[in-house]
Amino acid sequence: MPRKYRSFEHYLKPDPKYNDKLVAKFINCLMWDGKKSVAQQILYSAIDVMAKKFPKEKPLKLFKTAVENIKPEIEVRSKRVGGATYQVPTEVNPKRKQSLAIRWIIQAARARSGKPMYLCLADELIAAYRKDKDGAAFKKRENVHKMAEANKAFAHFGF
Repeated sequence: MPRKYRSFEHYLKPDPKYNDKLVAKFINCLMWDGKKSVAQQILYSAIDVMAKKFPKEKPLKLFKTAVENIKPEIEVRSKRVGGATYQVPTEVNPKRKQSLAIRWIIQAARARSGKPMYLCLADELIAAYRKDKDGAAFKKRENVHKMAEANKAFAHFGF
């Protein structure tokens, strides 16, 4: 009998400021070269900038809504059938949804230039919160959904 996959999220401790596991996961993904305090400072500063732009909302709720808005519902996977490769649309696992959303937000923030990282991250999170077409992470999500919609004719090849 095969061993079950164990996620490290069981061991993940919530972050010190907001006491939330999603924030801790985001910090770990943002971190480079083991510099966790730098990653924490970047994220907390970005959340503070978001809180100033939306004073009526709670900062943690803003962050969670932004990540939730980027999560993809469906994606395409390659499936080989009789020598041809098809892009088959499939639903996304909830853990993968979260990791893709975090990855896309961080990549989009790192791609922006000319400003400090916390401002780039704040801009990307605000765009995600507003579901703004200017945000690169939201564009990425929309492109994934368009690909799935374009290839729905191959859905019967399913996994």
